[in-house]
Amino acid sequence: MKVTIIGGGVIGLCSAYYLQQAGHEVTVIERNDMTDGCSFGNMGYISPSHFIPLATPGIISQGLKWMMSSSSPFYIKPRLNLDLLRWGLAFWKKANAANVEQSAPHLNNLLQLSRHGMNELKKELPDSFDMMEKGCWMLYKSDKTGDHEKHLADQANAYGLKTIQCTSQQVQEYETQVEVNVAGGILYTDDCHLNPAKFMQSLFNHLQKNKPDSYRVKFWLKTEVTGFERNNGKITAVNTNQGKINCDELVIANGSWLGSISKMLGIKMLMQPGKGYSVMYNDLENNLQYPSILVDDRTATTPINKWLRIGGTMELSGHSDNILPKRVLAIYNAFKKYYPTMDLPEPDLKRAWFGYRPVSPDGMPYIGRHTKFSNLVYAGGHAMLGVSAAAGTGQLIKEIIGGEKPVIELTAFNPERFS
Repeated sequence: MKVTIIGGGVIGLCSAYYLQQAGHEVTVIERNDMTDGCSFGNMGYISPSHFIPLATPGIISQGLKWMMSSSSPFYIKPRLNLDLLRWGLAFWKKANAANVEQSAPHLNNLLQLSRHGMNELKKELPDSFDMMEKGCWMLYKSDKTGDHEKHLADQANAYGLKTIQCTSQQVQEYETQVEVNVAGGILYTDDCHLNPAKFMQSLFNHLQKNKPDSYRVKFWLKTEVTGFERNNGKITAVNTNQGKINCDELVIANGSWLGSISKMLGIKMLMQPGKGYSVMYNDLENNLQYPSILVDDRTATTPINKWLRIGGTMELSGHSDNILPKRVLAIYNAFKKYYPTMDLPEPDLKRAWFGYRPVSPDGMPYIGRHTKFSNLVYAGGHAMLGVSAAAGTGQLIKEIIGGEKPVIELTAFNPERFS
């Protein structure tokens, strides 16, 4: 079949990979040029450990304390916006223990499927993307946070994940090159990390090279979708500023822009762009040996050899290209509290990276068919789990379009659950 994918991020490319393997003729439409976007500057985690969805008990009260501070881990830009209000109301309704209990097993299934899929991609893709299978730390400074993390580790063990609970001294024994200032940590040994930009480039190269023309994925870059043609309950073509693309199946996988594309089809999808920031350091003589989530400060680290990325924050300010310097500096200052002897210079704020995470109201992605059109499939809303869930999502999209029974239950990811 002719399958058109709107969105050339990590979800779109992994979907293209599995669809190409199944013999479909795939076209990817991407509004940018495949050199930037949320799939490039993120932390590069493959994290089965992140099975708790974003909407959790207590997040509303904590968020209210943070939301008006431009340097806090969570910030909402005050504004009257109907889409944000609808999203916020749905988020408030889902931020409870029942949602976590219902959603976590399904998110775990998706993340574990993806973790296995990444092992296959590591073998199949021709270019290295520095995938390192060492695990990831959850580091904490307070006993209260430590108790919470130990409880989560027990849940992870029940799902079959392996964890190591460590005192501050034991954490230090793992980190041989730098001083660590924490009360303790949990090492999730099933997690791994990679260089997301290299992973995207490796996928992009693989989808185009060493194949007959009819099997190469076609890319329409720097292309804007302007509308759709429909007939008998099907989407027959995508209209763009570069021309028309006919399709038998359409996959919407364009991240935080998923809602705006859906409006062109008369579909309301609740989605907000959650801006995150990161900064990079190169040529470090002494570097972290393991990636880490600095739990109390909602900051993350990704070390690869002599290269280090520090990132974090969730900023709901729409698709705004403004960089808030306080938020970038907050990431840097948080890092210094945990790794006090790493003498990193203050980041150049003009060179700080930012990207828009696609956030649904319950923190669960949209994966599956939409009943308004018989050939419309959604693959988006993965929030901070895009790279973690990409391989599994791509496999599921292939199964959905091929009429196969999906390998995991998809009810929790229903694109129409907020309709």
